[in-house]
Amino acid sequence: MAMNNFLNFVVQEQDLIVNAALQHLYISLLAVAIGSLIAMPSGIWLTRNRKIANYVLGITGFVQTIPSLVLLGLALIIFELGPLPALVVLSLYSILPILRNTYTGISEVDDMYVEAAKGMGMTRFQILFMVEIPLALPVIIAGIKISLVYIISWATLAALIGAGGLGDLIWTGLASYDKNLIFAGAIPASILALAAGILIGLIQKLATPRGLRR
Repeated sequence: MAMNNFLNFVVQEQDLIVNAALQHLYISLLAVAIGSLIAMPSGIWLTRNRKIANYVLGITGFVQTIPSLVLLGLALIIFELGPLPALVVLSLYSILPILRNTYTGISEVDDMYVEAAKGMGMTRFQILFMVEIPLALPVIIAGIKISLVYIISWATLAALIGAGGLGDLIWTGLASYDKNLIFAGAIPASILALAAGILIGLIQKLATPRGLRR
């Protein structure tokens, strides 16, 4: 009976659920895109400045330990209500996995590939973009995968400060003791996170050079 009620609710409110899911996916993808634009160049830069890499990674890791509600509250005070504070916080949270994996992936490229490229007369720029990044790409994509799955989950909290998305349904359901609203937000959020992990996993596999595939 409860399942029938929920299915009827989904049919009646399908436009609301679809719009919330699209909004949720949009803010999650945008946050990870912004985080990637910051983290990937920074990770590459750290491979050229390894003496400070541990300090930068440590500071970035510290941000991850701050409870999301605390950061959301601070962002709300600075930027006021709406999607902007949520986007800022989610972008910050998305940085560490991508930064760490970019740094690790490029740092672990075997020296023999770099030396061979130098022997062929490649410049440092060519070595980076034609040798190091392609070999490190599966590791970098793994960082993006971790980041996106986390952000899709954390984005449900962002509804508390007016970001919208599936979190709106969950928090409205909790406030009104409406199980249908809670499930209508929680189930699509879980499906989005699972689908994102599977899709990026496939991209990661395609990006792995054949000789490195298991």
